[in-house]
Amino acid sequence: MPKEKHIRHALKERDGFHVWWRLLRPHTLTASFIPVFIGSMLAFHEGTIHIVLFLAMLLASMLIQSATNMFNEYYDYVRGLDHEGSVGIGGTIVRDGIKPKTIRNIGILFFIIAMILGVYICIESSWMIALIGSICMLIGYLYTGGPLPIAYTPFGELFAGLLMGTVIICISYYIQTMTLSSDVILISIPFAIFIGAILMSNSIRDLDNDKENGRKTLAILLGRKNAIRFQGSIFAIAYTLTILYTVLKILPWWSLLTLLSIPLAISVIKKFQGKSTPLEMMPAMAATGKTNTIFGLLLGISLIIDKIVS
Repeated sequence: MPKEKHIRHALKERDGFHVWWRLLRPHTLTASFIPVFIGSMLAFHEGTIHIVLFLAMLLASMLIQSATNMFNEYYDYVRGLDHEGSVGIGGTIVRDGIKPKTIRNIGILFFIIAMILGVYICIESSWMIALIGSICMLIGYLYTGGPLPIAYTPFGELFAGLLMGTVIICISYYIQTMTLSSDVILISIPFAIFIGAILMSNSIRDLDNDKENGRKTLAILLGRKNAIRFQGSIFAIAYTLTILYTVLKILPWWSLLTLLSIPLAISVIKKFQGKSTPLEMMPAMAATGKTNTIFGLLLGISLIIDKIVS
């Protein structure tokens, strides 16, 4: 079986609508859904929720992430990093034959729609959100675009965690309450760590190819074994912080439900160990995304439960 067909078969890629669905990388979109959910549930826990604002913020966040994924696909192709054997991408350009400019233009369209939603959010809350949102979109573009893409440096995990974790949670909370507290910022940190972990998993999987193409990711600087150990250590920090926050009453005791996601986090490390090819490490990537999703859902649900029973 030719390599391209082998990859398509292993990744269960199909034609038709599935081509455009893969372009969105739907399995990654919980990284934008969950922080909006957490920030909004923190506001609900304090007694306020504006459903239309929540939905607008949710859609805008998912559009920005989808556009970032498209710019990633476009610029990695332009720079020669992606080819028909690459995994972890939509494959829309290299395997499905969609024109690169089409992918770029869809990304720009998604940014424009997100900006329109942002105008509504600003009208209902504060125009300061416009500035913050613009910075987020710029960094989303610069993640793989521009003369020195962030993704090619050791700071990809930091930027992703800060923006998609802390910033989105804080914005989602702020537009509902028009206030922001240190507790909200603290609560955002464990989730920001999980977002960074998704990027770290991606870097571990792509380490060899990234090194050949001159990237200097954190995984490359640490080496595969140490990067996997680092992944395990940041998981431990995230769960430790969550426990600490419940003890300090920053989070309700119900938030200990998030510990139910620990087995998934452990499975990430196990699935990486002893693996050397990108295809072999895809299950670890999937498990990282699921850990992020389950942790975030349980955290948001814990806030809902505590609000209902209190």
